[in-house]
Amino acid sequence: MTRRSDSRTWQSGAMKSRMMTTVNDSTPAARELYLDLLVRILLNTIYRDPAINPGVRPMVVEPFNPKTRAIGKDWPTQAHTMVGQARLESLRNLSQQVLDDGIVGDFIETGVWRGGCCILMRGVLAANQIHDRKVYVADSFAGLPAPNEELYPRDAGWNLNVFKELAVSLETVKDNFSRYGLLDEQVVFVEGMFSDTLPSLSAGPFALLRLDGDLYESTIVALNSLYPKLSRGGVVIIDDRALDPCQRAVIDFRDRHGITAPMQEVDWTGSWWRKE
Repeated sequence: MTRRSDSRTWQSGAMKSRMMTTVNDSTPAARELYLDLLVRILLNTIYRDPAINPGVRPMVVEPFNPKTRAIGKDWPTQAHTMVGQARLESLRNLSQQVLDDGIVGDFIETGVWRGGCCILMRGVLAANQIHDRKVYVADSFAGLPAPNEELYPRDAGWNLNVFKELAVSLETVKDNFSRYGLLDEQVVFVEGMFSDTLPSLSAGPFALLRLDGDLYESTIVALNSLYPKLSRGGVVIIDDRALDPCQRAVIDFRDRHGITAPMQEVDWTGSWWRKE
C-alpha cells in the first residue's frame, strides 16, 4: 500500500516544530534558516551548475534547469546531491521528526554519491546541538557493482557500473563534508561493497535508514543487515522505488517479514515508511 505523503502527513510534526522549541533549546528560527540554506547549497540552486543528462548517449552537459533539479532528474556537475528538492526536504523533515520523537539511534545512508544527504543529516544534528548520535556514510566509493545475475537475477541488464560519474572517491566525499564544517567524529565512513560491509557492521541501533543503492542486491542486503537494528518508530527511506530491481527488493523484504506499514510517497521515486 502506498500513500502520497511528501511532507504532509507524519512529517508535518517536524514542520510544525520549526515554530517550537527544539530538543536542545536551540533557536528555531536560526536552525531553520541554517537548514534552508544548507538544502539550497547542497542542491546548488544558488549558483546553478549545469547538469549531465544520463538519458542521452554520448552524455552531454546541459544548462541548469530548475524544474529537473527540483525533482531530482538530472546529474549535477557540481552539486553535492542529485536527489532533488522534494526528497531532500523530506529527509530533513524526517531527520528532525525522529529527533523530536526521541527515537533512539544513529543515521545511516547506503549509497551516498557525493555525500549530500549525509551532509544534510549531519547538519540536522548540528543544528539541534546533538552530540551523541552519528551519521554512517556507507558506499563503495568506487561506483556500483556489476550485476550478480546468478544470485540476484532481478539485476540482470542493470549495468550501472559503467557510469563512472557515479564513482566518487572517499577522499572527495570527506572533502565535501569538510567544506561545510561537518567532518568530525560524529561521521563514520563505511567503505566497501555492501555485501562485504553491512552484514558485519558493528553499529546500531538506528533511528533512520536511507537506502540509495539502485539495484536489488544493494537494497536487499541493506534491508537484511540494517532493518533489524532500526528502532521501533524509526524511518526507512527508499530513494529508488522507480527502479524495478529496487522496488522488487522492497516488496520482497516487506512480504517476507510481514511489514504492513504504509509506504509514503515523496515524489516520482522516493518513499518511506515508519517501523511499527
